Amino acid sequence: MRQIKPIKEINAVISVPGSKSYTQRALITSALARGRSILKDALISEDTEHLIEALRSLGANIAREHHDLVVEGTGGKLATPSSALYLGNNGTGLRFLTSTVSLGRGTFILDGNTRMRQRPIQPLVDSLNQMGVEARCVEGNGCPPVEVRARGLLGGKTRLNRGLSSQYVSSLLLAAPYAEKDTEIEICLPFPSWPYIRLTLDVMARFGVEVSVLEDRLFHIKSLQVYKPREYVIEGDLSSATYFMAAAAILGQTVRISNIKADSLQGDLRFLKVLETMGCKVSASEQGVEVTGPLSNHEDLSFDLNDVPDMVPALAVVSAFRKGKTALKNILHLRVKESDRVAALTRELRKIGARAEETADEMIVQGIATRGAEIECYSDHRIAMSFAIAGLAIEGISIKDPGCVKKSFPDFWEKLESLN
Repeated sequence: MRQIKPIKEINAVISVPGSKSYTQRALITSALARGRSILKDALISEDTEHLIEALRSLGANIAREHHDLVVEGTGGKLATPSSALYLGNNGTGLRFLTSTVSLGRGTFILDGNTRMRQRPIQPLVDSLNQMGVEARCVEGNGCPPVEVRARGLLGGKTRLNRGLSSQYVSSLLLAAPYAEKDTEIEICLPFPSWPYIRLTLDVMARFGVEVSVLEDRLFHIKSLQVYKPREYVIEGDLSSATYFMAAAAILGQTVRISNIKADSLQGDLRFLKVLETMGCKVSASEQGVEVTGPLSNHEDLSFDLNDVPDMVPALAVVSAFRKGKTALKNILHLRVKESDRVAALTRELRKIGARAEETADEMIVQGIATRGAEIECYSDHRIAMSFAIAGLAIEGISIKDPGCVKKSFPDFWEKLESLN
């Protein structure tokens, strides 16, 4: 249990950890490259540690030097581990590796914790099987553990007909350059979180692989390409930055995030636009991005958040400090994250006095939150960090599982205390 102390004034400069999205993609590409890559300012967290250990089991040599990772790649020739690759609750890592291990030879098992075993992966398994891979969900329930009997990736045409994760697309894209023949990936329905696919394409390009994209639904990847080793600087994580931006908004103070780029491809950059709509002042310079509260617009507002799921928890908490209603729309995919985030947010917001209603794919939040409570985190880092920010404005908020932040932001509590 961690008690959050309210504060009245902030005028802080914060740096956030390296982007988890960029770190995990760069780990895959550098592990498949032939030669040494240096990933500077990489995120070292529970999720990335799981992925690093799995890639080591596949033959990559990965060493940590301060905030950097030095990766000696495999050249696409993977070792076959004697035991399952365990990814905890790292859904991104497990899904990415499901395609990656198909490049090897032998039987690979990918597994995770209890929650990971409830998170869907069948659409990706089906798509890989269309490409000549022999993959299956071991329990027959469409979730991990996944078994892949690999003989190298054939390539060819594949379709994603269903699913609630852009990670399926990114997984196929990352492995496809090493296929025996050209790969064509067709998306047959709108996928959420499109900015994450753009991040994948960006990392692939920076490691020397090009992908042709037609109308955001058809991807063509030439075979026998290879990732080229390089030094790669990982920018700050915008999802992690949203909590400190939220603190400025709720408290009517100023916070600058020093290692965020105003032209970032990360989808959660949109949080700045949302806060502007809510009445905050936002500015950007070479020194980072700056947010100054308060939330001066209390009209009813509505946001389609299909593309930016990771900023929803922080936005939901910010919305609890506005008089007007805030509709958070198109968020069905949040129900299969580290927790059912729609249900979790609704339940905990009510505890602190906000009005919160949910449907299958929408929340409506209306403030103003006024009372303390013990916050259940559901083993979900983003629930813990979002409600910690509420605790800066409300007396009596405590976080029941503060250790869960190590999944993406190990020094979050130290950064939070530095605001005071």
